[in-house]
Amino acid sequence: MSDRKEASAHAGRRNDVLTTLKRASDPMSILAIADSVAVHPNTVRFHLDRLVEDGLVQRAEPRRRIPGRPPQLFQAVHGMDPTGPRQYRMLAELLLGELANRPDAGPQAVQTGRAWGREARHSDPDDAAESLPALVDLLDELGFAPEADADGRSIRLRHCPFLELAADGQRTVCHIHLGLMQGALETRRSPLTVDRLEPFAEPDHCLAHLRQTEATA
Repeated sequence: MSDRKEASAHAGRRNDVLTTLKRASDPMSILAIADSVAVHPNTVRFHLDRLVEDGLVQRAEPRRRIPGRPPQLFQAVHGMDPTGPRQYRMLAELLLGELANRPDAGPQAVQTGRAWGREARHSDPDDAAESLPALVDLLDELGFAPEADADGRSIRLRHCPFLELAADGQRTVCHIHLGLMQGALETRRSPLTVDRLEPFAEPDHCLAHLRQTEATA
């Protein structure tokens, strides 16, 4: 059996075990589950371990004490499946589309990014001298793969964690990134700010242009 077919078979049996427990009015033993789904008890035990790890099944105490060692009982956890599919990109597209349709889309997106940047504090906010390294650390943590130029005038962003949205021409994402960097520097009372963000300045990176703030220029 190929790896793909084997994985599909495992998923099918695991779903059978979970469905059996969901339909049961009382907790079930491993032997009872195995009899219901027509597989070996060791197979049921294997899938139960995974279902418990995923938070879909929990162990249950027997309602009555009986002589001898009581069997292990399991029951389904009632609630949404935490391992189900996610559609975060769809949600992001909807929200960005709504924001992009506003007359003040660009400035509003920048302000949204600034609020994000102000919340994402790194190290001592009063250490203004370390504001640029702190910004680079923050961008690295968020997945931008940043590279600050030696002259401190720009930062190359070699990866975009929202690449598909930005590559579709959705410049609202870029405005949010610009605001993120500005807000992070403002929080640290940095002598620098990000003057502008040049999306895809080269095929392999975007370019954030830095300048001194008016107070320090």
